Amino acid sequence: MPDIEFFVDRSLGRRLVPTALRKAGWKLRTHHEVYGERDEEVPDVEWLAMCGRENLPVLTKDRRLRYRPAEIETIRRFEVLTFVLTGGSLRAEDQAARFDHSRARIETACAHRGPAVYAVYKDRIARLFPRETPAFGESRKANP
Repeated sequence: MPDIEFFVDRSLGRRLVPTALRKAGWKLRTHHEVYGERDEEVPDVEWLAMCGRENLPVLTKDRRLRYRPAEIETIRRFEVLTFVLTGGSLRAEDQAARFDHSRARIETACAHRGPAVYAVYKDRIARLFPRETPAFGESRKANP
């Protein structure tokens, strides 16, 4: 796999998750490293645009990101790839472990252009946005 650098959103914290991911061999930039003391003031659309321009896939736990019109427009416009943790009550070490467990799947998804928002579940990732359209003649019904 190529050496992919990721952007770690402030929702994952400044130290514990990034440190654990780096120990596992991930290459990344944190929100705080990029924006310093402006960290908490930077609007989501600003850092999402930067990630798109610099081709940095995003790691986050902000599940609401895909529901906000301005953020979705920025993800579309700048073709951002975003990976969102599910299970918002996970401890920092479990958050890092979940990303690391799905690393191969995440890197495979990064081989495709954005825009896309993926959910990172315990044992899989799934594209949430944009929804994949079914092939001609197939329905969108969930598997029983």
